[in-house]
Amino acid sequence: MLLAPWEKALGLLGDITVPRADVSEVRVVQDPVREAMTTGLKAGLRLPWLYYVCRTIRLDQAFIVRRGVPGLSFAVHNRRALRRVLVSTPEAESLARALART
Repeated sequence: MLLAPWEKALGLLGDITVPRADVSEVRVVQDPVREAMTTGLKAGLRLPWLYYVCRTIRLDQAFIVRRGVPGLSFAVHNRRALRRVLVSTPEAESLARALART
């Protein structure tokens, strides 16, 4: 995921690159903002019910989500702390199908 400079600064995140071989447990989340809001303490840009670009305090989950846009959630392997990513994308359904096939 490539973030805009302002998202990197306010979200306390950098671009996230994960090799396909390190991705598993792919699923579509219809309300990703709700899931981000209910997942523990976070650091970064948080506009409740609107927009999240942040990580959990333990740095094991990253959220790049916005209201009204479905999310793609996936587990990450072979990264130091990062274990799960949730990102909003209009193509969440098709990406989940494509990732499930490989």
